[in-house]
Amino acid sequence: MLKKIRITLAIIFFGLITLLFLDFRGTLHAWFGWMAKIQFLPAVLALNVGIIILLVLLTLLLGRVYCSVICPLGIFQDIVARIGKWKKKLPYNFSPAKSWLRYSVLGLVVVAIIFSVSIIVSLLDPYGAYGRIANNLFLPLWQWGNNFLAVIAERTGSYAFYNTDVWMKSLLTFIVAVATVFVVSFLALRNGRTYCNTICPVGTVLGFLSRFSFFKIRIDEQKCNNCKICERHCKAACINSKEFEIDYSRCVSCMNCINKCNRDAVGYKFGIPNPVFSTSIKNKKSEINEGRKGFLLATMAFAASALEAQIIIPPATDVKVDGGLADILDKEAPTRLTPLTPAGSLSARNMNRRCTACQLCVSVCPNDVLRPSSSLKTFMQPVMSFERGYCRPECVKCSEICPSGAINKICIEEKSSTQIGHAVWVRERCIPLRDGQQCNNCEHHCPTNAIVMVSSVPGDENALKIPAVNEALCIGCGACEYLCPSRPISAIYVEGHQIHSII
Repeated sequence: MLKKIRITLAIIFFGLITLLFLDFRGTLHAWFGWMAKIQFLPAVLALNVGIIILLVLLTLLLGRVYCSVICPLGIFQDIVARIGKWKKKLPYNFSPAKSWLRYSVLGLVVVAIIFSVSIIVSLLDPYGAYGRIANNLFLPLWQWGNNFLAVIAERTGSYAFYNTDVWMKSLLTFIVAVATVFVVSFLALRNGRTYCNTICPVGTVLGFLSRFSFFKIRIDEQKCNNCKICERHCKAACINSKEFEIDYSRCVSCMNCINKCNRDAVGYKFGIPNPVFSTSIKNKKSEINEGRKGFLLATMAFAASALEAQIIIPPATDVKVDGGLADILDKEAPTRLTPLTPAGSLSARNMNRRCTACQLCVSVCPNDVLRPSSSLKTFMQPVMSFERGYCRPECVKCSEICPSGAINKICIEEKSSTQIGHAVWVRERCIPLRDGQQCNNCEHHCPTNAIVMVSSVPGDENALKIPAVNEALCIGCGACEYLCPSRPISAIYVEGHQIHSII
């Protein structure tokens, strides 16, 4: 019964979290966006104290149920492991804990958080890793299925579906997603939750806490006949049936062992919290020492996140337009001295420190403005570019769904008055001066009236007009850059600001 409850909850969480990344219309986020915000590492980076306390208490009460119910990468491993054990009567074996590796990886993540080495945090965060898998591998399949249904609906006179562009936002991020699937799947096919219990930093922190949980899987030595069936069905490889030992730091309370035991010798029972390795007292000293190391590293991680919060000071469908003045070529992104980050991110530094590159904001962006960065410093984190659309002042979807505090929730009024950058005019690319044709696309589409057309020849009112930018009014939305007819690079582009301001 306990296993069925766990599996049911895991399917619900996994399915809905996956749909958050696939729902390019953004209709599900208002209902289930909280599922992204209760992920452990994003909650730590966002300093969501309530969520952190809730997850800690949950682990201290029930053990590592977070890993087997809430974490999407953990459930993904279970799915792959189930495929791997198909037709195998006894699929797994006990393996000793590789504590040196687990705590080394956790220590590396702590150091990366302290020194803002975002690439390490992004690669090792389990939620972020699954988000990239869903965004880069599952989302295109979902969109192609949607487009197929759109064709059928169009022929039947229905508008229930509409076509959406399927495009690769970043080749490097796609390669990372494929590599992650390969590594995680290979380990899961071989011996279940190997990645969870040797590499994942969240698993290591929660594994330390689960030693002290009230409810644990316990072996009754009087009833056990040492048949090893519980050990051979433990996907966490944490049951040593020969010694009647269970490594509670690796047990994810999947209940497989309880379901398979024919003698009722294994149960999920209440007991006084005890950090001892197993139901016996063997290896007590060494395990407590390892627990102390884990507690120290976990405390450092939490303290580093708190330090981050104190350091950072917050301050519809488009039609491509060429204006009839230039050949329609694919636009190329200009070289920006400072990358653009969405309104609500406060600054490039805040984005870099808090973002886990889960790419939920990339998948939900309705204007195709956000895409993963290829820069080593901000690798896979979202940056803005305007080749396929511009950041509409009335859109705040990315701020509503960010779980890590990299993009704070803002309202439309705040979005419309937040300056994330300013427009820069490039004289030699401008249509009136380059081709001798009048153009006022940038002025016409500027939502803040920050661009006015002035005479290209001072004092000559009959001369062709060129744009003049009032930087004090520009918010950096990119409408001018996107709708500029100059190809392949726009004659006017947006340069980012390191720190956002209110105009």
